[in-house]
Amino acid sequence: MDTSTFAGLTTDQVARERKTSGSNALVTRRTQSATKTFLMEFKNPLVIVLSGAALIALVTGATVSGVLIIAIVLVSSVLDFAISYKSQKAAQLLASRVSPKAMVVRDGVSVMISHAEIVPGDIVMLSAGSVIPADGKIVATETLFINESALTGESLPVQKNIDDEVYMGSGVVSGQGVLQVVATGYKTKYAHIAALLTEKERPSEFEQGIRKFSLLLTRVIIILVICIFLINAYLKHDLITSLLFSLALAVGLTPDLLPVIIAVNLSRASLRMAKKGVIVKKLSAIENFGSMDILCTDKTGTLTEDKIVLVKYIDANNTTSDEVLLSAYVSSVFKGAAKTPLDEAIISREAFPIETYSKVHEIPFDFERKRDTMIVAREGLKPLLISKGAPEAVLAVCESSVDSDTKSMQLFHDLSQEGYRVIAVATRTFDTEQTTYTVDDEHDLTFLGFIAFIDPPKKNIKHILEEMSARHIEVKVITGDHQLVAEHIAREVGLPSKGTLDGVDIETMQDDDLAIQVEQHTIFSRVTPVQKNRIIRALQSQKHTVGYMGDGINDAPALRSADVGISVDNALDVAKESADIVLTTNDLEHLIQGVKEGRKTFGNTQKYISMAVSSNFGNMISMTGASLVLPYLPMLPAQILLNNLLYESAQIALIADHVDETVLNRPSPWNIAALKKFMIVFGLLSSAFDFVVFFVLYHLFGLGEAGFQTAWFIQSLFSQVFAVFFIRTTHAVWKTRRPHRLVISAAFLTTAVAWWIALSQFGHYFGFTPIPAFVIATVVGISIAYFVSIEVVKVFYFHQTRPHKHIKKGWVETAR
Repeated sequence: MDTSTFAGLTTDQVARERKTSGSNALVTRRTQSATKTFLMEFKNPLVIVLSGAALIALVTGATVSGVLIIAIVLVSSVLDFAISYKSQKAAQLLASRVSPKAMVVRDGVSVMISHAEIVPGDIVMLSAGSVIPADGKIVATETLFINESALTGESLPVQKNIDDEVYMGSGVVSGQGVLQVVATGYKTKYAHIAALLTEKERPSEFEQGIRKFSLLLTRVIIILVICIFLINAYLKHDLITSLLFSLALAVGLTPDLLPVIIAVNLSRASLRMAKKGVIVKKLSAIENFGSMDILCTDKTGTLTEDKIVLVKYIDANNTTSDEVLLSAYVSSVFKGAAKTPLDEAIISREAFPIETYSKVHEIPFDFERKRDTMIVAREGLKPLLISKGAPEAVLAVCESSVDSDTKSMQLFHDLSQEGYRVIAVATRTFDTEQTTYTVDDEHDLTFLGFIAFIDPPKKNIKHILEEMSARHIEVKVITGDHQLVAEHIAREVGLPSKGTLDGVDIETMQDDDLAIQVEQHTIFSRVTPVQKNRIIRALQSQKHTVGYMGDGINDAPALRSADVGISVDNALDVAKESADIVLTTNDLEHLIQGVKEGRKTFGNTQKYISMAVSSNFGNMISMTGASLVLPYLPMLPAQILLNNLLYESAQIALIADHVDETVLNRPSPWNIAALKKFMIVFGLLSSAFDFVVFFVLYHLFGLGEAGFQTAWFIQSLFSQVFAVFFIRTTHAVWKTRRPHRLVISAAFLTTAVAWWIALSQFGHYFGFTPIPAFVIATVVGISIAYFVSIEVVKVFYFHQTRPHKHIKKGWVETAR
């Protein structure tokens, strides 16, 4: 194609246009400096609670504990910042590597520049594989086919002629063209999508869960601390000691290492996923994978291969016909103009021996005729005219009868309803060879049949969908395609459908009505980018944790709104930037791996939380009860902080723990109500055995203050550390996966350190004193009875709270 007539803009013109129009870029995710990112770590409610706990420890005189808590907060915040910032930089590097460029004419010379540098008036050269960098009109073309699926969701390419408009984000499938840019950046047709992308991001399901948990913890701490302080102040008549004791208990109830456990858990998971070609841009998305119960996906390029494949060649009786395929094959092979994707699909379907054929003349496709025609010579046979194109256009030049035309058009409509792109094929045999051939020869053709094409499903998509279903994740299709096409693809990939909701209907719905309808439908067709966003928000309003997988401009708002935004290797930049996770390989099996990693990470995090809150809550109840009957404190403030520090340190090993298969098979959403119930039931169970210990130590053994505190410190630490082996799973301990060796080692090492501190001369600094061996044996025996009781209570507790298939899962499932 001759492009020498296009001089393009001059350097001065480009400079003036850039001042007016700005950069040709759509900012999708607000970035912030490293300093601000780090400071934002301290807005976390849990970090605020821990900082308060550190201040309390320092006020009570427990300087070592206070400093350690501050160190924990700083280390966890730095770790979380470093991991998040590193992932962000990795994603930016990934985007820069695939940043698209375009060939433009500047000062009469062709130069390659970044899409962001393009300005209105630029002349852009287009060829197969090019991405349309801005809105504009075609000023020259040679069989130019544009794929607009990234914008509209339509999977099949559209041919563009001179003066036709094209839009940013479309892709050139075949042919060549010249684009004159009309609008860039936020002035493009789809700039309203960019406006959606600059909205403040909704906190993810995991982030909301952390906030709710922190608020629950804060309320419990305030109520118990006030009660314990008032009780001890009234009974002991010592305001200072009572205040120090109650504040130390507040520190004891706080799960100090939760930020560390979350950060390390997520970093380990992100590193494992990175080795499999998955870039995690937002770490909390890993946890959200675990609680995701709905995955919404675009159709083109995600469920399908985003390429055209010939699947049927049939005659008017809907019977497979080799004659139809052969005629189309000959026409496509001899085509002189640039071959369309449909031609390429025909040629690749089957290679026929056509040595006896030779090209005589070609009448190219045009938009008025909507067909192309090839005249070929055949050895020993008369010349043959082959015409193929839009069914209505081809049938219009065929020999016709009412019955045959009706039958053929009905077959065409049936194929279209099944989601196929259809072209018709017809022929005419000439009695003698002519010197010239024109469009006037396109008459009295014999209709041969139809050729049907489709964008085929990805090879492993059926397996992926089956795996999603097995792991209790419902898949919904949100597409810009026609309802019939979307439903056909759903059948092809084996996706069960509860029904289809069209964008026209969605447009008139109020949000409350839409929230009901999204539950009752599987496919959403002919939807706009704004409607995609509304669908995601409607599902979230129904307490679902929603993932969204897409690769086009029209997917970007939904990717941002979803709890987990997932993009793929061949996605447009705007989609990659909007996503939380980018699959750098096209193997969607990594989706399943991400789900497993998320559920494992979330499950181990919840093990720690459930253990910490139930155990610490039980200790506070025990402390309160002991204060009512003992003439002295059951533990000194320093002893409480030491107990808490050792116990919390042992629990960090849970990040490496194994999880049961049932954890990987079900979503794991936050359920604060279930957590509260778990805390109360197992916390009170722990307190019940503490009261037994109190009775034995004080009434039977008659221990004094230091002896009592030493014995209960030993029993309390031992029972808390080893109770994790029973509470870490909802199954019987002999039916679950064996704990990781780090968990086992941490339990024994922590117990050994605690007992050494309490029973050695070093314990004097904490107010401990040596106690007889029979006292140690007794408290260990009571602890073993406590472990047995946990198993018994588990049977009744999880039998009543275990959700059935139709009930949304909660905390109790993920305690496994």
